[in-house]
Amino acid sequence: MLKSISALGVIGLLIALPALASPLEGKTFIGEIAKKGDAKADPDTFAFREGKFHATGCDPYGFKPAPYKVEKSGDDWTFASECKSPKEGSMSWKGIVKGDAISGTVVWTKPGQAPIEYTFKGAATP
Repeated sequence: MLKSISALGVIGLLIALPALASPLEGKTFIGEIAKKGDAKADPDTFAFREGKFHATGCDPYGFKPAPYKVEKSGDDWTFASECKSPKEGSMSWKGIVKGDAISGTVVWTKPGQAPIEYTFKGAATP
């Protein structure tokens, strides 16, 4: 029985390892998010912690941190994540981290409304 539990623990660690071992893990970016085409942007913070991506500006709408995938793209890193809210639908994030800068797009989908596209950008905190 103990061997089965240990094996399950190792399998769980191996599944979580890719995001936890990512070069984005532990990084935080301070920036802004805006509806695509809008000049007005709202402040936001984007963080990669414990294998999850978190956009704090979405907290009031019930969106929770969600697992992210990261991939090397030349000297940069691309990432994707899908954050969900029980009442507000989902937000599909796609972005790129170049050095200390983050940028990308997010599409908010919710039943009963057309998808809304946003852009975001920010800079790493020291």
